[in-house]
Amino acid sequence: MIQAGRVTVNGKRVTQAGTKVNPQVDAICVDGEPIKTQTAPQKIYIMLNKPTGYQCTVSDPHAEHSVMELVAQIEERIYPVGRLDEDSDGLLLLTNDGDFAFRLTHPRYHVPKVYVVKVKGFVERETAIKLSEGIELEDGMTAPAKVQFVDYDPATQSTTIEFTLYEGRNRQIRRMMEAVGHSVRSLRRVAFGNLKLQRLNPGTWRKLRPEEVSQLLSLVKTTPTPKKADRPKKRIYQAPRPAPQPPSEETL
Repeated sequence: MIQAGRVTVNGKRVTQAGTKVNPQVDAICVDGEPIKTQTAPQKIYIMLNKPTGYQCTVSDPHAEHSVMELVAQIEERIYPVGRLDEDSDGLLLLTNDGDFAFRLTHPRYHVPKVYVVKVKGFVERETAIKLSEGIELEDGMTAPAKVQFVDYDPATQSTTIEFTLYEGRNRQIRRMMEAVGHSVRSLRRVAFGNLKLQRLNPGTWRKLRPEEVSQLLSLVKTTPTPKKADRPKKRIYQAPRPAPQPPSEETL
């Protein structure tokens, strides 16, 4: 059609194959009739408060519930940014922007994700230091993290700690805690970069504001994970040692 002189761009006949055009701007006609061009899909950015019991999957016949059920009102095809396992809850991002998703999940971009984790038993200061410096798992050493003491509940004998991660391996925190002898009782993501979960009810979502997207992308850095000298200092974890508990009747 180009060789026959049937194609025009902005009213001018095109005779050279491979001529570059912008279908979003240029008027392209064949035999004087404008052609239909495929417009780029609108970019969608969603923050969801994921409840437990939902898997971060777009389609999985074995999943009883998917997070996609919670955003069914959205017509555009979106997908989760990273993962939050079925037994965990909290802040989950969904989008149709592949570059956005890649930059927020790749560890070399160093975007922090914050979790509040309740684990069985009392987490000693030395254990927290070990977690912050990295734990050897079956898929390799974890990157440096930040671990802070939040609370200890003597009634349930469980410690609440705040984890800040810069990578997102499968069930990473759960595996790290198992490796140091503390099973996870609950895990919630409360922040992703500059975004905080705040008062968003479980199972509900909202669109990110343009300034939130811009601020989130401004955090993206191409710097590697912190060097040993830049890792969290040992003094960040200050946990009062719990008073010894009397033995239970069952123990006696």
